[in-house]
Amino acid sequence: MRQAPLDPPDAATGGVRSVKSAERTIAVLEYLSAATQACSLRSVVTALAMPRASGYALLTTLVNTGWVETDDAGRYRIGIRALRAGAAYVERDDVVRRAQPVMGELNAELGETVHLARLDGAEVVYLATEISRHSLAVVSRPGRRLPSWATGLGKAILAWRPWAEVDELLPETLEARTPYTITDRAALRAELEEIRRRGHAVDEQESTVGLRCFAVPLPFGPVPDEALSCSVPLVRLGPERERVILSALLRARERIIR
Repeated sequence: MRQAPLDPPDAATGGVRSVKSAERTIAVLEYLSAATQACSLRSVVTALAMPRASGYALLTTLVNTGWVETDDAGRYRIGIRALRAGAAYVERDDVVRRAQPVMGELNAELGETVHLARLDGAEVVYLATEISRHSLAVVSRPGRRLPSWATGLGKAILAWRPWAEVDELLPETLEARTPYTITDRAALRAELEEIRRRGHAVDEQESTVGLRCFAVPLPFGPVPDEALSCSVPLVRLGPERERVILSALLRARERIIR
């Protein structure tokens, strides 16, 4: 019997056909990871344009294997195995290993929260955090994702890329996290040019009201993918304190990348 011809390879994947069930599994895990609360079956399958029966079967499999959990109402949320996988990623990451000892010393020197983050698409993902010793502190835990254009960390990374690349990377609409977030493309481009000129980024309450964040890129390659930051409530800031923080950040950057 003559065999039916196979579908042509997908050039975008190097000639290897994607596996639809794997794609759906990843889509579900990413959707639940980004959700701020447990999700119903209906919300998951609707958001992902998935047949209800297929979505239920996939979620049931993920629950049985620990990648997804259910609450008392039968809604779905990311499971503990995803946490274990994420922790393994961070523990084995070379940049995290190089940065964490320096971050600990920087935190001890300044007493403020120190973050390490990496660009992923149009967002930054927090990889490591050293928490402020003060009671008034805002902390982004490892794994949290924020818009790159609304953070000092993201702007420090974007500033060293050509604007055409940045413009293509960002979504069409730059959503605001606070009244201070830069949402105009021309204004953001000017801000990135200024960051590149002075060598560091400042988040002026653009991500969290009442908080200023200073960030420097970590150039391990032609363009940086990671950045280091120090976040400080405005009530603890003054011109001299800012100079101390920036000087300490720049010294820490040199120790990490050398």
